[in-house]
Amino acid sequence: MSDAARWLLPSMFDHKAITDAIAGPLVEGKAGKRWWIAVLISLAVTGIGVIATGISFAYGPGMWGNNSAVVWGFPIANYVWWIGIGNAGTLISALLLLTRQKWRNAINRFAEAMTILAVSIAGLFPIIHLGRPMYFYWMAPYPNTMGLWPQWRSALVWDFWAILSYLLFSLIFFYLGLIPDLATLRDREGPSHWRRIWGAFALGWQGTPAQWRSHQRLQRVMAVIATPLVCSVHSIVGLDFAASLMPGWTESVFPPYFVVGAYFSGFAMVVLLALVIRSALGLEAMIRPAHLDACAKMLLAAGSVMLLSYGSEWMSALWTGEAADLRFLRFSFTGTYSGLTYGMILGNCLLPQLFWSPALRRSVPVLVIVSAGVLFGMYFERILIICNTLSIGYEPAAWTLYVPTLVDFAILLGTGGLFVFAFLLLSRVIPLVPMYEIRELAEVAKGEVR
Repeated sequence: MSDAARWLLPSMFDHKAITDAIAGPLVEGKAGKRWWIAVLISLAVTGIGVIATGISFAYGPGMWGNNSAVVWGFPIANYVWWIGIGNAGTLISALLLLTRQKWRNAINRFAEAMTILAVSIAGLFPIIHLGRPMYFYWMAPYPNTMGLWPQWRSALVWDFWAILSYLLFSLIFFYLGLIPDLATLRDREGPSHWRRIWGAFALGWQGTPAQWRSHQRLQRVMAVIATPLVCSVHSIVGLDFAASLMPGWTESVFPPYFVVGAYFSGFAMVVLLALVIRSALGLEAMIRPAHLDACAKMLLAAGSVMLLSYGSEWMSALWTGEAADLRFLRFSFTGTYSGLTYGMILGNCLLPQLFWSPALRRSVPVLVIVSAGVLFGMYFERILIICNTLSIGYEPAAWTLYVPTLVDFAILLGTGGLFVFAFLLLSRVIPLVPMYEIRELAEVAKGEVR
């Protein structure tokens, strides 16, 4: 089969068929029963998180499992996990655009939407973690009469700028790609109030050759900027740990290791979203088994890199022979949190190896299991990075285990509900698959078939 044609069924070679399939659910303005059930469940779960956060604000960090040794705990682990998922979307879209991968067209829109939602959620956790969240703006270097400036040696200040710069860039990148599709929705028959809103955000797009040239040029320029930006953002998150002197954290491999981990967990989330979207919106003709096969190969590659990264980290401790590092390594495999260590290895390293089989790469149940395993494995890794090190630091008299509370779990659960709820709302107001890129792919595919 030709290169472009294998990413689309022949039924989608027609422009009208593509537009009807993607825009139809939006302009018809009807939400099915399953959508409403999902909205209500996600709202209820979000409410649990809001209540838990309110309790934390009212009674303080004492409601969490944090203690005098493990001062970071769930809030920072949750932050690193969500920012990892968020960092992947724009990176995936930008890299696939620069390398001219045609299978990008079906997944880039909801990958970019995932980025914006996940990064926004991640930004909440450093604020929650502060203890005095009403003063979060102190992290920004604003002029004031006392001449006070933030402590630039604090990781929280690094995170503030990393999140803000990446979120603003991702919003612009996402919106830029959305403009032609908003103009399509504006020009179709449908609810007049929605057409006016779509028209306002389309910014007068008419699809002239000059507009298309400028649009494509700007997209490529922003994709070039996005790649080093994403790498720098999650490198900063890795330096939150690597810049310290704690055993298990002073690793030069942490910045690239965190970048690969972010791409890994983000791609796992993209796979799960792709499976849900193709089933819920009936887009099997555009999100095909070939797309799932390509995504599975990416997970396999990332899982293999993660295995090498873990091996490098463990070998470093053995090679140096430092007593604190050896104690940390021993505790990882035999201590209180050893179950999480083995769960991390299973989810991040072993399960992705199933994708050496072409049949398993296209199996929906296997894709769900492996992708969910990666997300759990990456979360276990984030917990272990914090709890293992801080529980058994250099001073034995200060060793204290970390035990999360119901409030910790409720806040994490609530952010998951918020992510699902926001994504459900997005699915009703914007096309989650780019119409203009699929139409462009269809033209190439028709030419190849002829």
